Amino acid sequence: MLTSVESHRNEAPTSVRCMIITVSDTRTVETDKSGALLRELMMSSGYDITDYQIVHDTYEEIQTAIRQGLSNPNVEAILLNGGTGIAKRDTTYEAVRDMLDKEMHGFGEIFRYLSFVDDIGTAAILSRAIAGVIHNKAVFSMPGSTGAVKLATSRIIIPELRHVMREIYKDL
Repeated sequence: MLTSVESHRNEAPTSVRCMIITVSDTRTVETDKSGALLRELMMSSGYDITDYQIVHDTYEEIQTAIRQGLSNPNVEAILLNGGTGIAKRDTTYEAVRDMLDKEMHGFGEIFRYLSFVDDIGTAAILSRAIAGVIHNKAVFSMPGSTGAVKLATSRIIIPELRHVMREIYKDL
């Protein structure tokens, strides 16, 4: 007999159309290793990448890029990398948080736990990874290092994004 989680996963969409936003004041398309890794991981797991942008680490530019994804019917999920630290210039967390209709606290909690156990130890407390739902679209925001992108994407987002979308779509 299937558990409810297994049943929900079986009812989930087979593909999800994603937008990738890299938040950085210095990266370009050519030097955005984390954005490229995120794209590669998602596509190799059957997800579609329908949009990709690099924006400066300012509250306004981040929210503008998110709004573009929200208004695009070919985007169901928005994946941000970068700008989640505690430096004064890091504004991704605030930009995403202030737009959320619902927050998925578990994403940040599990990401920090996995980072602590598997990767960077107590430095995990510096991460302000966040996820939630804005206007019926899933939004995940993770740190911009390639290690953090690999961890968040392969251990949390890829296994759960279809399930997340099933939950979002079930009441529409």
